[in-house]
Amino acid sequence: MAVHGRSTLRDLFDDSPTPHIAHPPRTHHRHFYVATDGSYRPDGGGLGVVIEARDGTRVARIASSDAAPDNNVAEYRALHLGLDVLAARAPPDARVGVLVDHDDLAANVNTEVLAAADPEWKVGRPRSVPRGSENHWRGIRARIAGFGELRAARIDGRENPAHPLANAPGEYAHVNYKADRCVLPEPLSGETAEADDPQFPPPSRFESHASD
Repeated sequence: MAVHGRSTLRDLFDDSPTPHIAHPPRTHHRHFYVATDGSYRPDGGGLGVVIEARDGTRVARIASSDAAPDNNVAEYRALHLGLDVLAARAPPDARVGVLVDHDDLAANVNTEVLAAADPEWKVGRPRSVPRGSENHWRGIRARIAGFGELRAARIDGRENPAHPLANAPGEYAHVNYKADRCVLPEPLSGETAEADDPQFPPPSRFESHASD
């Protein structure tokens, strides 16, 4: 259940098991959260996007039919779409939390973020992009570079609010006709206190705990 005055996507992001190296405690200060999902079926799949501000304000929902060659490409297409939509509605210094239910996609996004922040950072594993997703990956990388900060969290597909939009785009077509919003919420009361909560130590304290 979402905390009152907080985004449902924010709660999913904060509770995700993504390693702290890519999802440090300060990620509780995202401005926007974007959940995406792509589906593949031989007779046609779909792309789903849900975007919320951190106070729970709905920014956009998209349910689009799509004909990707496979599920992997569909996932990359969906994230590319979601980041494009958010980029058109958010300031360039926005801090963004991405939620996907695709392990490799989340890992590739976080690896790209970390490598861009520190060119000398040693990539633990080579990034492998599914065939047919190369153009979408280039678009995703460009969007990552265009935001102030971005991190990806891997969530369970059963909890991904973009999942039903991607899997039944025809049933959710009505969401595409609702006006999207361009909104940057004010800081929430108690936000600083939350960042200092002992459950979420700052990176320096977390690193010292991890080495114990």
